[in-house]
Amino acid sequence: MQKTPEELHASLSRAISVILVSWNSELHLTGCLQALAVQKFQDFEIVMLDNGSTNGLNIDLPKNCAILEKLDANLGFAVANNIGARLARGEWLVLLNADAYPEPDWLENLLRAAEQNPEYNFFSSRQIQYHNPHLLDGAGDEYHVSGLAWRRFYNYTADQYGLAPQEVFGACAAAAMYRREDFLKAGGFDEDYFSYFEDVDLSFRLRLAGGRCLYVPDAVVRHVGSASAGKLSDFVIYHGHRNLVWTFIKNMPGPLVWIYLPLHLLMNLFFMISFTFRGKGSAILRAKRDALLKIADVLRKRKSTQSLRTTSARSLHQWMKTGLLDPYWASRQRKREGRHDR
Repeated sequence: MQKTPEELHASLSRAISVILVSWNSELHLTGCLQALAVQKFQDFEIVMLDNGSTNGLNIDLPKNCAILEKLDANLGFAVANNIGARLARGEWLVLLNADAYPEPDWLENLLRAAEQNPEYNFFSSRQIQYHNPHLLDGAGDEYHVSGLAWRRFYNYTADQYGLAPQEVFGACAAAAMYRREDFLKAGGFDEDYFSYFEDVDLSFRLRLAGGRCLYVPDAVVRHVGSASAGKLSDFVIYHGHRNLVWTFIKNMPGPLVWIYLPLHLLMNLFFMISFTFRGKGSAILRAKRDALLKIADVLRKRKSTQSLRTTSARSLHQWMKTGLLDPYWASRQRKREGRHDR
């Protein structure tokens, strides 16, 4: 029997910590806080971290901002959210980008999904493009056996796709909810990543440990995307393409890593050539060089990650995209609007 909003609030009250990380994003953060202020579900705390912003943080903080942590430097998305997770007191961690504006029933619908689906331990929101509200920004994350990942249904028509709840590979951390216990047990985000692909890596590790992710279509946010780093900047290319190598090597189960390693290498070679011809050779070559320079550390992490695996390679494989042309079609869909950020 479905609970009323009042019953839902009573059962999950004070179990929620919304983690907001800001870096020179004061303009977006104001709108984000305003959207949180009008949530139907209000019994939550906000854990805010200023990631060494150079322009300060001159905004009025809401009363339910329980913790404000000002970091001395920009330590990256991964480190800042891990700090927030350790400081948080809620059973559930709700990660929200400063440039993501939730609809009034967003938090309530995430909580309802958790209440009704206890077999899932992390949840993905329905993301709408802020500047093109007729298009989806994502409906959960997809992972390809080559090591690429993308947001499901990105740039698809919002009123035709992503309308039904379903299990997905993982959640985009721009607007996602994780059971705190599982987040911390998995080690949180890999802090060596700094930014980009850290949510894909976490989704992979949670799945290896038996976790499941549910896409919640009525938990809606409007997402600007790459508001701090810029779309297809050297920063995005470097971190995204370095980190996808680490994610593949660290997480792909033994039987699968040997099957798909040739495809992974070909994919990396393709992007090295492609970005070089597009004037981004320095960023992509540095990404691959630095990925290899730390491969010994990644292999040590792999040993730890695989030791916690409870999911079979066969079971995990069914949640991956395997079509050779799947990355092409995903890339083609992205380019229709000239967007390249993950």
